[in-house]
Amino acid sequence: MSRFAPNYNLKIMKKILMFTYSVVAYLIAFASILFWIASVGNLIPAIGIDQEPQMSFLWALANNVLLISLFGVQHSVMARKWFKELFARYFPKPIERSTFVLVSGLLLFNMVYNWQPIGGQLWQVEPHSILFYVLYALFFIGWAILFISSFLINHFDLFGLRQTFLELMGKPYTQLKFRVTLFYKHVRHPLYFGMLLGMWATPTMTITHLVFALAITAYVVIGTLFEEKDLVNEFGETYKAYQAKKPMLIPFTKWRKGAKQNPVLTKELK
Repeated sequence: MSRFAPNYNLKIMKKILMFTYSVVAYLIAFASILFWIASVGNLIPAIGIDQEPQMSFLWALANNVLLISLFGVQHSVMARKWFKELFARYFPKPIERSTFVLVSGLLLFNMVYNWQPIGGQLWQVEPHSILFYVLYALFFIGWAILFISSFLINHFDLFGLRQTFLELMGKPYTQLKFRVTLFYKHVRHPLYFGMLLGMWATPTMTITHLVFALAITAYVVIGTLFEEKDLVNEFGETYKAYQAKKPMLIPFTKWRKGAKQNPVLTKELK
């Protein structure tokens, strides 16, 4: 037997473990998103967001602010370049994205599960009316846009599976190319737009749901601004031209970054 065999077997085992870790992280994150959708849409009454309050208004509000803060801080910190470099010093680099996805999934599940009802009602659309079905249609369209957008930018890279799979196959990781397809031709962050549409399109708007929707909206706006800086650093003038041409979050609006347009790049982005 070759003296290199034990080392080779350990490397293969390490790669298999990393890929398995990424699959588990993906499944947990995906399940937490489905749990979130079912809750905010009241698709499963037992976990629906619009239930009777279980504690005082101030305690419920404090609890909910803490939950959304944990979720938001984790996303902001773990998505930064300095954190990724720090992570790579102590852990295998291919699992960095999967770790982000795993922690995000656990915190999302924790946020939805422990979100406290506040009570109160802003509007209630009559069940089985035309507007009722329109709002639910927009609700499902929003989440569909979110999932489709993730595939347009490479769903498996976004959730960390591509990184560990390439490592398992012994291939180097390559950065994704900047592409403008389908939804991205109308808005820079359709994934977040879909999320917001799913949060706000509801036939029943309680104070509980409103606070959740406002918190997610604030998180999306702040997080997107940080993400924009990272995208400019990664893609340079190409992304600046894209910023000048397409709105950030709401399709067909003029909410754009006032960057000077490069005629050549702008033509390429059409």
